Amino acid sequence: MPKLIPLILLVSLVSAQSQSFIHIDQFGYLPTATKVAVISDPQVGYNATESFQPGSTLELRSFESDQVVFSGSPTTWNGGSTHSQSGDRGWWFDFSSYTSAGTFYIFDPSTEESSAPFEINENPYHELLQTAFKAFYYNRCNASKESPYAATGWTDGMNFTNALQDANCRYVNDRSNAALEKDLTGGWFDAGDYNKYVTFAHTSVHDLLSTFEEHPEIFGDDWNLPESGNGLPDILDEIKWELDWLMKMSNDDGTAHIKMGSIDHGHNASAPPSANDDRRYYGPTCTAASIAISSMFAHAAKVYAGQNDMQSFASELEQRAIACYNVFIPAFNANALETNCDDGTIKAGDADRSEAEQLEIALIAAVYLFELTGESTYNDFFTAYYDDAETISAPFWGPYKIELIEALLLYTTLPNAEASVASDIVNAATTDVNNNFSGFFAFSEDDLYRAYAPDWMYHWGSNMPKAQVGNLCHMLIKYNVNPGSHADLLEKATEQLHYFHGVNPQGMVYLSNTYAIGGDRCANEIYHTWFNDGTDWDHAINSLYGPAPGFVVGGPNEDFSVSAIVPPGGQPPQKAYLDFNTGFPENSWEITEPAIYYQAAYIRFLANYVNDQAVTSQVDLLLATDCIELFPNPTSGIFQIRGILPKYKIEVFDNMGILVQAVDVLGSDANIDLSSLPAGTFFVRVENEQNANLCFQKILKQ
Repeated sequence: MPKLIPLILLVSLVSAQSQSFIHIDQFGYLPTATKVAVISDPQVGYNATESFQPGSTLELRSFESDQVVFSGSPTTWNGGSTHSQSGDRGWWFDFSSYTSAGTFYIFDPSTEESSAPFEINENPYHELLQTAFKAFYYNRCNASKESPYAATGWTDGMNFTNALQDANCRYVNDRSNAALEKDLTGGWFDAGDYNKYVTFAHTSVHDLLSTFEEHPEIFGDDWNLPESGNGLPDILDEIKWELDWLMKMSNDDGTAHIKMGSIDHGHNASAPPSANDDRRYYGPTCTAASIAISSMFAHAAKVYAGQNDMQSFASELEQRAIACYNVFIPAFNANALETNCDDGTIKAGDADRSEAEQLEIALIAAVYLFELTGESTYNDFFTAYYDDAETISAPFWGPYKIELIEALLLYTTLPNAEASVASDIVNAATTDVNNNFSGFFAFSEDDLYRAYAPDWMYHWGSNMPKAQVGNLCHMLIKYNVNPGSHADLLEKATEQLHYFHGVNPQGMVYLSNTYAIGGDRCANEIYHTWFNDGTDWDHAINSLYGPAPGFVVGGPNEDFSVSAIVPPGGQPPQKAYLDFNTGFPENSWEITEPAIYYQAAYIRFLANYVNDQAVTSQVDLLLATDCIELFPNPTSGIFQIRGILPKYKIEVFDNMGILVQAVDVLGSDANIDLSSLPAGTFFVRVENEQNANLCFQKILKQ
């Protein structure tokens, strides 16, 4: 008869299949937060053949003791109607009244369906924030990825410093002219390719700078970067990696090159980054690039001026911001802004900005330069043109112009701001918040998954505005716009966060490969050249390493261009997603491509829910042991255990607590073969026979 271990039963059902109907934030909840699980019964879309009917009572169980700590009845959503955006009908299970810290899961005793385990504590997302932040380090161009800063599997040598690459980059329109070579090393890979874009960095840099301004206490100098310990918070070290490159892309006279990279889609398309040696080129100077750098540098100068030993750097940023601004203004006044600089020779994204977009960026630059210098010329420009921005003229305070909204609201706080202009800005914001036409500013029961957005927001890169809605809500609270709406704004924002962590129709964490920090169904594949289809980094479960953890994917896209691929084609908006990373003609980049701007928006959003408090309540089987190492994990069949094994008793159990294998240990390594077993979650139980201590590791089998 199979041997049952009561402690193992605590884990209940945590396989990928068992998560399909009970949707929770897989990382956890703050104790006093609203805590609602969504139970789904698919009706329309790729999983319409599945069905689920929960029992009349659901239980919140302790993961450690398996005791029921709370029970209640799920409430039917919207009278049993099918939710049009997801194609599901469903129920809500509210366990908000339970506030004790610990590790828990939700269990349906009538069906034996279980959720993934999750935390309730005062700081459930701190490790997730560090993991998501580390994606920028992995995206560093012209930097080797070395241990201990890079985890096993994601180390790599120096990249893009071969002949005629970034250290001696040539001008794309005069490729044989060695006199025009430039050192353009540094910066981040923008998204799925290895190219670097000045204008595309604009939102990312502003969001990360604002993240630090809003929460300086949570960003230490010990987040495991090469610069850690230098006296500067690591987030500012990471931003500086991009700023130093932007400094090289701009010239002393204030002109700035718009982008740099490869001139053919097939060039520099190998994994890992160090494997590429095709030439790289920089593009022409453009007014859009100049004003984008002015805007970023003016904000950065403000932030770095407050850091020890960074005043010289801050001054350099300020002077370059002014020089770039002074290139933009004459072109603007002469109606000669450049809007077609990027002809597509350097692949792939079009980095041009329209005249209206350049004006809005200039308004941002003017606010920060006015704050820095107090000079009236910047105030004069801002007050002359602020009401041309859509944010004021419509008014539309949406999630697509967060850095502009920040600058507008910042202006209202400056001591020399014109009172009438500040009043116009506050009135425009208040009007849009009160109208709430798009549902951005208050929680709505219209979304089964509790993170309402209009259908038109589920486009390419939908996860960015999803995050920016949360940032917008927090920003309106930060600047005390319409104080009576603060509770609604906070409720709206918090539910947006849970959407990223599993409260969505896929039951998926929309970040790559976060199994090791608490995710139980993650984005396994992302469209990124390093983590490309067919490479060792292809898939988190069935390739050697999988993608590096913590990259935010683009998200559901109802406008996906290849309708024959179902899903994402032919789905309700929230189900227009597929976990894949193939290239042309499947075009997975429209769904799973990460980008530095998605990443920065999410990091800024998540930081609102992180503090510097240490947490000891976690019962995380992946992290509860230092006695053994399992790899590869996840596995397609065979995995290896490494450690000081002879003194241990090692057994492998399935997720029902049934012993499936006992390990005979002869040396320091042991191989476990799960090939004959179904996909799911298994647990390795390790007992130290000298002191009877127990530890556990979770292994995922594809």
